Amino acid sequence: MSEIREKYVNPFTDFGFKKLFGEEPNKDLLLDFLNELLREQEGEIKELTYLKNEHLGAGDADRRAIFDLYCENENGEKFIVELQKSKQQFFKDRTLYYATFPIQEQAKRADWNYELKAVYTVAILDFVFDEDRSEAQKYRYDVKLTDIATCKVFYDKLMFIYLELPKFDKEVEELETRFEKWLYVLKNLNRLEHIPDRLRERIFERLFEVAEVAKLSREELLSYEDSLKYYRDLKNSLDTAFEEGRLEGLIKVIKNGIAAGMDVKTLAKLTGLSEEEVNRVIGGF
Repeated sequence: MSEIREKYVNPFTDFGFKKLFGEEPNKDLLLDFLNELLREQEGEIKELTYLKNEHLGAGDADRRAIFDLYCENENGEKFIVELQKSKQQFFKDRTLYYATFPIQEQAKRADWNYELKAVYTVAILDFVFDEDRSEAQKYRYDVKLTDIATCKVFYDKLMFIYLELPKFDKEVEELETRFEKWLYVLKNLNRLEHIPDRLRERIFERLFEVAEVAKLSREELLSYEDSLKYYRDLKNSLDTAFEEGRLEGLIKVIKNGIAAGMDVKTLAKLTGLSEEEVNRVIGGF
């Protein structure tokens, strides 16, 4: 068994994400996160029920969908929560495809007036969409069907929320809202050695307790090690692709940024790279 050096699990591993948000005893963590994320649109969610996360298409040839998390609230509204560790070319298409399943499963036999419950898809991303790189300060995207001319919401029962965590760069002492605290925890949990004073709230103390590697059973620890290995292998593959493929275009962006007086932090936001990767590029000039 290899040694795990971090004190807390990495939320971007499959095991870590399911441990924190996908287990019945820890459902209060998911409930609090979704309430902070959706309070303005949804109001207070009082109860969540986990639903089966694997869905098959209508025919044998149709693709299946396996959600990271799928649940509904006390009003029957559906919530898909997806964690995406690496860039996927058609990820937005995938989230739209996934949203069709909780829509279709609401169909009723016999007389039905087509009334639907709302469907929310939440995507927590460990990357930045290429088309969003110029919006260095914007890390949250709330998407609904909207009329182009008036910019008014045309249909409010289908919503997609994308959280680009690489853009969220607040330090712990800068956190102002409970939602910002959630984003900070998701991005930094496995790098922390203790609970910061700023996060001394009941819900985060619960989360840190659940996430502590030393409290995992042997079986859980083995599962986490496998999940962590997959995550690290994926990251290494991306680093190789970065070195071999994207480097030429990014060098140009970073050179132009330096010429314009941008600092490393700003360039990291602009390119979607880490500050360490930006410094590696600069060091190669």
